[in-house]
Amino acid sequence: MSRIELQGLSRRFGSVTAVDDVWLDVADGEFLVLLGPSGCGKSTLLRMIAGLLPPTAGRLRFGGVDITDTPPQQRDLAMVFQSYALYPHLSVARNIGFPLRARRWSRADIRAKVADVAAQLDLVELLDRKPRELSGGQRQRVALGRALVRDPGAFLMDEPLSNLDAKLRAGTRAEISRLHRKLGATTIYVTHDQVEAMTMATRIALLNEGRLEQVGTPEEVYDEPASVFVARFLGSPAMNLLDAAVRSDGGALIARASDVELDLGIEGELLEREVVVGVRPEHLRQVALEDADIRAVVTAVENLGNEEVAYCEVGASVIAVRGPRPLGLSSGARVGLAVRAEHLHLFDPGSGRRLSWQPAAVAAAV
Repeated sequence: MSRIELQGLSRRFGSVTAVDDVWLDVADGEFLVLLGPSGCGKSTLLRMIAGLLPPTAGRLRFGGVDITDTPPQQRDLAMVFQSYALYPHLSVARNIGFPLRARRWSRADIRAKVADVAAQLDLVELLDRKPRELSGGQRQRVALGRALVRDPGAFLMDEPLSNLDAKLRAGTRAEISRLHRKLGATTIYVTHDQVEAMTMATRIALLNEGRLEQVGTPEEVYDEPASVFVARFLGSPAMNLLDAAVRSDGGALIARASDVELDLGIEGELLEREVVVGVRPEHLRQVALEDADIRAVVTAVENLGNEEVAYCEVGASVIAVRGPRPLGLSSGARVGLAVRAEHLHLFDPGSGRRLSWQPAAVAAAV
């Protein structure tokens, strides 16, 4: 079993807390992505799992065994670094086989294992080359091969694709996903790239200033963000967020702001309370101004090839509308927008946390 359990892990550097009381259970065979902006603590957390940094507080278990104080070389974890960390004077074959030589495998067994891994990663034709003769994508595959050759209990990957161009990232991303499906190995993968997280992860753990904001499947964190931070971080463009006031109107709860009147699709009695209303750009559709939930003025339109994104002013706020090209909008035009109630999200303006879609929950202070 390769289950990894993080039990209240924290790491402080002097007065700075880089990781703050993280509890996380990574199931055997799972591909968990640690996602967040630069400086949020995700690489520090990964280095604690690898044993390269001791935690200030908390415990770490691997396969049911406490490994908090176990040296990194005894943890049965393979690390793939952002910088590849290949030996420049060694061939591809010797780079891949290095961990096995350190374990004193026989030459015949090393050759057989290296050949097997090279075949999986399409590196057979490159085994005699040196790293300087390889492209960035090829070097990354060699780094993966060196981790794979050990048959570790789990893989730890620290932004392994960040040095590749867009085309190579897409191809290598697919290759890592294919390998995970084939091997079924527990993998913890660090990235700040939401596309990598959404396309590769079985679950995403989103960090903010050293704390876990939300853990869930890609669909859960995108469709039901637990906080304003998650709503803003995931999506391109990000979720539109508008300050509004909710109150009862004829038994229905309505969120109102300047040029905004949104029926929340629920009934109840409520004295006015402030909320933050969220809606994804792809869930806004154009309607006649007299039928609109939101009345806006277009300020700019971006052509993305098969799609367009229009940026619109609504009172003092700017929102984005995304749809198939052409949207039929131009700068300066007035536009009416509508959204279905099931696509609306409510957040508490004080805590930033998600509000339940119940009248009592909307009414309650969070």
